[in-house]
Amino acid sequence: MKIDIIGDIHGCFNEFQELTINLGYDWRRGIPLHPENRFLGFVGDLTDRGPESLKVIDIIWRLVIEQRKAYYTPGNHCNKLYRFFLGNKVQVAHGLETTVAEFESLNKNAKDSIRKKFMELYEKAPLYLVLDKKKLIIAHAGIKKEMIGQSGSKVKTFVLYGDITGEKHPDGSPVRRDWSKNYNGDACIVYGHTPVKEPRMINNTYNIDTGAVFGGKLTALRYPEMEIVSVDSTMPYVEEKFKPFE
Repeated sequence: MKIDIIGDIHGCFNEFQELTINLGYDWRRGIPLHPENRFLGFVGDLTDRGPESLKVIDIIWRLVIEQRKAYYTPGNHCNKLYRFFLGNKVQVAHGLETTVAEFESLNKNAKDSIRKKFMELYEKAPLYLVLDKKKLIIAHAGIKKEMIGQSGSKVKTFVLYGDITGEKHPDGSPVRRDWSKNYNGDACIVYGHTPVKEPRMINNTYNIDTGAVFGGKLTALRYPEMEIVSVDSTMPYVEEKFKPFE
């Protein structure tokens, strides 16, 4: 299987388009399709904070649901947007406010359409992706070796939020342990969630969230070639968002 896995997009549509063009994808049909039938993969967190979250949703719904030319697994921001669309009480903050503002500016038909698309995308997505005869795992915040093949609340929390300690940083964000330091599985794990200045490769794990929405880069990992391709972000740079692991 040949797949180009893209880190957390967070509504950065222009960077997403530029990155896919650099990867050889053709946009003439309005979505990125590869002439050699490569697929795209998404680690989640499609929306929030960036300028064009709804456009990103629409493109990825078309790729995953309509064309079946991409793989998607949700992130914590996807989970929160899904709960918002369900009508659950969620805090419209930490980036969700930008997506909600975009959504509220639409007319009723457009609102119904994008809500339906995102909910279908989310509901049909696995908690994490197991691909290429179990040689490749895509999980938003990563996954421990012993969790692969399992679901349940502990696994869901880990996959969406990482190995959280229960403590908070001064800005309110959770402190996360570096689970990848102790990973010793055979499967290659590709994840995002925690912004890093450069793609982080350790013990057959690849963190490809290079902070596009915080002025870093949007990054893809080409599999099975294991090549990194990145484009620079047009967003303002926010140094404090690139925290080291504990």
